[in-house]
Amino acid sequence: MITILRLGHHGDGIAEGPVFVPRTLPDEVVTGEIVQGRMDAPRILTPSPLRIRAPCPHYRNCGGCALQHAQAEFVTDWKEGVIRQALAAQGLSAEFRAPHISELHSRRRASFSGRRLKRGALVGFHARASDVITPVPDCLILHPDLTAALPLLEELTARFGARKTTLSLSLTRSDAGLDLAVSGGKLLDDALRAELGQWAGQAGLARLAWEGEVIAQTQPPFHQIARAQITPPPGGFLQATKPAEQALQIAVSEAVGNAAQIVDLFAGCGTFTLPLAERAEIHAVEGDADMLHALDAGWRQATGLKRITHEARDLFRRPLLPAELKKFEAAVIDPPRAGAEAQTVALAASTIPRIAAVSCNPATFARDAKILVAGGYRLEWVQMVDQFRFSPHVELAAQFTR
Repeated sequence: MITILRLGHHGDGIAEGPVFVPRTLPDEVVTGEIVQGRMDAPRILTPSPLRIRAPCPHYRNCGGCALQHAQAEFVTDWKEGVIRQALAAQGLSAEFRAPHISELHSRRRASFSGRRLKRGALVGFHARASDVITPVPDCLILHPDLTAALPLLEELTARFGARKTTLSLSLTRSDAGLDLAVSGGKLLDDALRAELGQWAGQAGLARLAWEGEVIAQTQPPFHQIARAQITPPPGGFLQATKPAEQALQIAVSEAVGNAAQIVDLFAGCGTFTLPLAERAEIHAVEGDADMLHALDAGWRQATGLKRITHEARDLFRRPLLPAELKKFEAAVIDPPRAGAEAQTVALAASTIPRIAAVSCNPATFARDAKILVAGGYRLEWVQMVDQFRFSPHVELAAQFTR
């Protein structure tokens, strides 16, 4: 019998030892078998008053969510607490603005797993720490258009999947229809291309890509970003929900202020570049040339946007240096989970007055924030953005001023 002391960064309860116990809450008393520091099947003897009945019927078996058993207010406070703790570990603190919480049924992209069976196929999310696939026809997170497409994914897996491998099915809801990118499947040949193309047309997909190759496209699967229409490369990154994307865009716009010359680091397809180009000239830097091509094509076809230049560059190995940054009045930086230590060191040595930072990892954000503060910047505010409801995933936007 053990007592949960707190939640860890992955949402598991932590008891003395430490012992990690999934789907528990602070102060709960639990019992169960402990194996290698984990109690994977706890029986709750004393439940927390913060505990609620999970609203999703798939929660028991699905590994997609980790915090449906907790009151929403607790989850929000806990996620903000993760950011505060990460900052405190670096000797930092900040004003916290009101968080953004994406609504249910707003997730516009998801990666499913598909496995061919003797009869039919199984498509869904993996169970926690398992290769077992759980179907999720009543998922509370997915946009209804994605949920409605699950039978199509089962049909694709049954027809074109292999018995010994698992398909990765990256499905995105675009403004022109569904965009599907498949990996882990059979090797392409002319016969398979023809069959897949015919199936995609019958399924009504906007685009089907197989191992990165576009097999069929009835119309470009575009996304409206400000005044531009962007068609990302197959499986290309987008914010998970449209409301969260808009919340981040508003935060970034406020953070850069009235700057007329802005550099957008890790620009992707232009999530921040394009809205900011309505009032400023932007230099977009991104390591993925295909994403920059999508950004450039969208900008050239749009009207009412100021000049956007772009540069394909690995910012981990070749960060923009202070001499290259001196002409900009503000910077936007939105790195992957690893953060951007090398680029942050260069920013800290620059004279840029304002920096808008977006992060999906509080720990690396805090590490990089410490570098900026040591270089003469002040962390003005932080806003938590929760677009991965019920998961331990935490995102944020922040403003630094020199």
